[in-house]
Amino acid sequence: MWNWDYAFSILPQILAALKITVSATFFGFLLALFLGLILSILIRADIKAVSLVVKGIVQFIRNTPLLVQLYFIFYVFPQFGVTFKPFTAGILGLGIHYSTYLSEVFRSGIEAVPAGQWEVVKALNFSQPQAWTKIILPQVIPPIIPVIGNYLITMFKETPLLSAITLVEILQTAKIIGAGSFRYLEGFTIVGAVFFLLSYPSSQLIKKLEVRLGKSS
Repeated sequence: MWNWDYAFSILPQILAALKITVSATFFGFLLALFLGLILSILIRADIKAVSLVVKGIVQFIRNTPLLVQLYFIFYVFPQFGVTFKPFTAGILGLGIHYSTYLSEVFRSGIEAVPAGQWEVVKALNFSQPQAWTKIILPQVIPPIIPVIGNYLITMFKETPLLSAITLVEILQTAKIIGAGSFRYLEGFTIVGAVFFLLSYPSSQLIKKLEVRLGKSS
């Protein structure tokens, strides 16, 4: 049966672990954004071999489970002399995995830029960094913000997978508490409620943002 006194007693410990979950999501998503943009640019590379290799890498990562990738980064890489702490491995796993999805988002945004804008870049004799920062990206990013936001929420909800590489995030904390007291109901319920209270309002804000951007376009 549900015990409110016990639930309130373990709540601070679970909320303290939320910092790890949010931090892993934040830094993992920053990495995903950076790598996703790089991948989308390389996929559009004029050198056919580069484009094909990057496409192959993207498809391979997208079609293998995130959990398997986390295991390889944390447990297999050390056999080749490359060792990461659990938090770092989690960020790398999340960032690399979701960068392949965001690369498609960036690619669709880039391809939506009118051809005339690329001609403006050539006419003004901009360098590549200037072209991307001053002309292309300012037009690419606003329309894709809602999609990016949805992937951020999805990544947040997948952070419990990081417990597989010994990262003590919010769900792993609930497991540890449950193993010590043989009470799992309260801990897992609180974790589910925390994910809902953070994910649902965020999804509603993204929907409103999508409608607003759609009206302004």
